[in-house]
Order: sequence, then C-alpha cells, then structure tokens
Amino acid sequence: MMNDQQNRRNTNDKIEELNQNREDSTDQYLTTNQGLRVNDDQNSLKAGPRGATLLEDFILREKITHFDHERIPERIVHARGAAAHGYFQVYEPQTELTRAQFLQDPSKKTPVFVRFSTVAGSRGSTDLARDVRGFAVKFYTEEGNFDLVGNNMPVFFIQDAIKFPDLVHAVKPEPHNEIPQAASAHDTFWDFISITPESMHMIMWVMSDRAIPRSYRMMEGFGVHTFRFVNAQGKSRFVKFHWKPLLGVHSVVWDEAQLISGRDPDFHRRDLWDSIEAGAYPEWELGVQIVEEEDEHTFDFDLLDATKIIPEELVPVQRIGKLTLNRNPDNFFAETEQVAFHLGHLVPGLDFTSDPLLQGRLFSYTDTQLLRLGGPNFHEIPINRPVVPVHNNQRDGHMRQTINKGKTSYGPNTLSGGCPFQAGQDMSGFTSYAERIDAQKVRARSKSFMDHYSQAKLFWNSQTEVEKTHLVKALRFELGKVAVEEIRKRMLIHLAQVDDTLATLVAAGLGLEVPPAKGVQLNMGVPADADPADYQPTPARSDVGRSAALSMANPPNVGIKTRQVAILAADGVDNDALEAMKNTLSAEEAIVAIIAPRLGMLKTSTGQTVKIDASLQTVASVLFDAVYVPGGQSSVDSLCQESDAIRFVHEAFMHCKAIAATGEGVELLKAAANGGAEKLLKSDGVVTSTETKLADVPQKFVAVIARHRFWSREKTLL
Repeated sequence: MMNDQQNRRNTNDKIEELNQNREDSTDQYLTTNQGLRVNDDQNSLKAGPRGATLLEDFILREKITHFDHERIPERIVHARGAAAHGYFQVYEPQTELTRAQFLQDPSKKTPVFVRFSTVAGSRGSTDLARDVRGFAVKFYTEEGNFDLVGNNMPVFFIQDAIKFPDLVHAVKPEPHNEIPQAASAHDTFWDFISITPESMHMIMWVMSDRAIPRSYRMMEGFGVHTFRFVNAQGKSRFVKFHWKPLLGVHSVVWDEAQLISGRDPDFHRRDLWDSIEAGAYPEWELGVQIVEEEDEHTFDFDLLDATKIIPEELVPVQRIGKLTLNRNPDNFFAETEQVAFHLGHLVPGLDFTSDPLLQGRLFSYTDTQLLRLGGPNFHEIPINRPVVPVHNNQRDGHMRQTINKGKTSYGPNTLSGGCPFQAGQDMSGFTSYAERIDAQKVRARSKSFMDHYSQAKLFWNSQTEVEKTHLVKALRFELGKVAVEEIRKRMLIHLAQVDDTLATLVAAGLGLEVPPAKGVQLNMGVPADADPADYQPTPARSDVGRSAALSMANPPNVGIKTRQVAILAADGVDNDALEAMKNTLSAEEAIVAIIAPRLGMLKTSTGQTVKIDASLQTVASVLFDAVYVPGGQSSVDSLCQESDAIRFVHEAFMHCKAIAATGEGVELLKAAANGGAEKLLKSDGVVTSTETKLADVPQKFVAVIARHRFWSREKTLL
C-alpha cells in the first residue's frame, strides 16, 4: 500500500477537502452509528444462551439494517470501473483560445479525479470485454467543476441521443435469458447495427484492437463531441479534446483477452492500482484540435456529427497540458462508485455545440444520478463537491448536508441584501455563447449527417495488414455468434459499402457470399411519414485516403517503463544470469516477477536465496509483457517437467511477445516449440545466448520488449 509519506506528498486542494470525511479505525473502539461504544459484537441479545433473539437488540438491528441497504443501483452503462486522483497542469497560457482559468497558469496543479470503465457489462463483469472504454475526468477548478466525459474511441454508434436507449437495450444481455454478459456478440446488438448504418464507423473502432487495451495507462481518450472554446473577448472556436498516453497506445489480442478474463478479470483495475502504488504514475497529455468558426463547413463531414472524427492530417492535435494520476482512492464505494460525472459541469471559457447526441447527454447524466445516488443532493457527496464554496437558493431534499443560514432562499430579495449576488463575466460569471440560431422547429436529420461509410473506409484503409486481420477475425467471431443468418447477410452488405475486400474476408469466415446491395433499404430508422430515400446513406467516397493516427502499429519508442516481465526459474537457476537480467530490467523501470513451480524462496546456483513472486499455478503469460528463462541445468530440468511452464512460453510466443533465454534456458523454449524449435529460436522478438553474446542479451531483450509485439509470428505454426 502507498505509505503515509507518499500520501502526504501527493495531496492537493481536493484531497485536503476530502480529509474531513475520512475515517480511520486504527487504535479506536468499535461504536454504533450514534457513537456508542460496543461491548459485544459477537452475539445478538437473546432470551438465554439458546433462546430467541430479542427485538430490543438495537445494535443488531442497526447493523443488519445498514447492511441490507449498502447497495445502490449500478450505472446502466459504465457500471464497471476504476478510478484515481491526480492533477492537471497546462504547459502555456491558453488565453487566445479560452478564458478558462485552469488553462492559464502553468504553475497551477488543478486536482482531478479520473474514472475508467467498460460500457456494456455489469459491475461484476471482466475488464477484458471487447468494448469501448469510458475515460471521464473531473477537474476541480477554481471556477467550479469541469467534467470531460469521454471514451477511448473518438466516435460513437449513434448521431442523435433519442437512439441511445435503443442502442443500449440492443447491446445489453437479451431480456429473455440475461445472456450474454458484457458482450456484443449476439443477435439483438447486430440486428440493431445491421439496420442502423450510422454505426458503421464506430463498428470499425470497436472491432479493432482498440476495444481490448493493454491497460488504462496505454489507451487514448477523446471528448467525442465538438465543444466550444470561448476567450475573454467572446470569440468562439470549435474544439475536439484528446488524451494522449505517454506510454503509447497498446492492446492485447483477442485470444489473450479471453484468457486474461479467466486468469484475472480485474486485470485493468489491478494494473492501474499497482502502478500508482509503485510510484509509476500514469500520464496523458491533453490535446486539442481547433477549428475557427468560419471554417465550420469547409470539411466533407459535419462537425456536429458524433460519428465522425477530424483527421489529424487536416487539423493537427496541439498538446497543451499533462494529466498525472498519483493517488489511489481510499474507498472504492465512497469515491469511484459515488462519483457523478455530467457534461453540463462547465466553467467559463467552455461551451456546447448543437451536436444532437451531446444535447441529449446534457439531460441524461443528471437524471440518472437522481435515482442512482438518491436525490438532488448528490453534488454534496464528498467526491463530487467542488473545491470552491457553493452559494445558491437551492434547499432541502433527500439527505441534505449543507446547513444554510439566513431567512431567504429566493432571488431577487432585499431581506438578505440581494445575496447571493449574480457574478459578472469579470468575476468569472458563466455566460452562454451567443450562437445565432435561425431555424424551424423540426424532427429531422441533417443531410450532412448521411455519409456513414467514408470514415469507416478511412479507418480500414489506415490499418496495417495485421490490424486488418484482427478486425476481420473480430467480425467473424461476433457475427459467428449471431443465430439469424439474415442479420449476418445485412451486415455483409454494410461492410461491402466500406470495402469489398473486408466484406469478402468476413463472409468467407461465415460460409456466406456477400449479398448484392441493390434494392436493399440500408437504413431502417426512418420516421413514419418520411420518404425512406431521404434517410439512406450516401456512398463512401473513393478518395478518403489514410490517416497514420488511426493505426497503433508504430507506437513511439518510450522504453519499457512499467512493462511486466516474468522470469521463469526453479532451484539451481544461474545466479549471475538472473541478477544481470533483473538489474538491467529494473534500471529501465520494468517490473520483474520471479515465477516458479512453487511459492517461497528458491536457491540459485551459487547458494543465494531469491524470493518467488508467484507460482505457475496462479499466473500465466497473458498477465505479462515478456518472459525470460535463465540457465541453470537443475532449474531448467524442473521447468521442463512443468506443463504450466511449457504452456507459459508457448502462449507468450503465439501472442507475439518478447522472449529471452540464456544457457540451458533455451531448452525450455525448445520444449515449448512443439517440434518447431528452429522456427521459434529464429523468430523476431526471441533473444537467446545461442544467437547473441551472453553479456549482450539483457540489453537486446530490453530493445525487443520496447517494440511491444512481433506480429510476423502470427503466421508461424508451432
């Protein structure tokens, strides 16, 4: 656990404000909720030792009653999550872009609380589901709370919030049998998608490896919608928000994700928690894409369409500040579960656009907290309170904590001197941007929203061959789980609008031909009195090109900091080789774990003792980024007798991870090769002392770990 000294160092205004609500039972007497010290917490009050329990036992009744009411409704979406405290620091004043104070002073550390989540699954589901991930940031600024409530993908499934309940109902477990959990691979989801072509761009993202990130620390974040920056002169610009992880963007493969779900369904939660406890604080840079008002209509897509990105080649991302997470919550329920995000939590200098999905979210987030957190006073829960004073005429309500003084609770008033005062703009009073609106009141979809395939095509074109293969396999898996063939055929028609090769490859895995699109109504989401032709998508443009930012294939070389490396060893392990590798990896700030057939201590070749971190029965290669097998004949002989050790190396190879072996350790690699030893030892990302000088192996191993994966191995059969 993080020690008290670290906690004191990693403090900020919000942490200090939370301290008044923290409780520590160390060296304290047990009490009731009324402060009464309890003498016996082991037995209820009875009519004799074997008699009936008495109704007057108020201690029993208080304890049981509180227990019976400990659960609150989980979030309908984003139910499973993990969170951390930290701070944000801007690099340079952003005065030209916005009057928001937290974006002006580079010396100011604005407290934040960040929650990551999956979307579809329940609180008890796995971290490794194929799903979009929530990336919500609450800034506790000097002007009030600002919530940037986004995802790890820059687009969404739908364009209008009125379709959000339909989308969620479709992806959730089917209502007749509550199956499947935290999965989109079923009929109702793909039925909805197959007649809702506006989802096709998002489908490309969620079928890619972006949907199975290596960790929260290694995924991007996006604000999804187009917002406004407004400066002190009242000038507005459109802005898209990005979070760029300093560790790079990395994912696992689908087979690996499924195995992790069995081995450690809390994999992402644990990774975030352990990294912060170890002082390896996750970091992201805040990036913005800025579009001038006069350039709103210069693109071949609509800035208000949440199913579209602004390609970074058209509008580069400017990195303006850094987010650092440096403290874990003290209590999961009180902080992570009770935190309430809302896009309507703004500060001066930020404002909304007319994005119809954003507009609906502005209602939904407050509405859901009323049920989940018990009423209108959820803002008084400690984790939700701003760090600045709150003064208004709102009163009472369920579980009200504030004790408001004075006789007035209305405005204007004279009895309280007009207090609380309204604030002018020069006193950080919020004013909405004066956007000109000249339109009729209609239920309609803009024609500029009807290109559903061009950016899906852009995403496909931008992937490497390996990434395309993974995407095709994901679609084969998902659609292969769909029982109704007609749904699969409709999806093939949509995929063909994106790319013929994509559709053909997916069809081959389903044992189908791609049906012709002629005469097919691609979009069935049509109002009753509308002409269906007005709602049909336009064909994908042929000139969409590629965008390098959409591929994860060439991450920045940021070293191997926080990478998890397993060292397989048993008694008799080569002491010098073990120490040399441990020292080299530790110097690069990788996290090293000694894995052995049993727990306890192992004895090296020189008689030294080394603590074993985990046994082969409790871990697997899928929980690590790389594996090393040092020599030592008796050690390797023992490992070669362990099927778990052989499987460990074999899985690491098949998942294209970095592998190293020295001395007799090479024999374990050969045992894991299923007769293909030469292919394994000659493969990319495999470092051995037979091919490299023994003294050079550690540094070469560091270099291959930094490359993350070696996808050329996917076609290697062992």
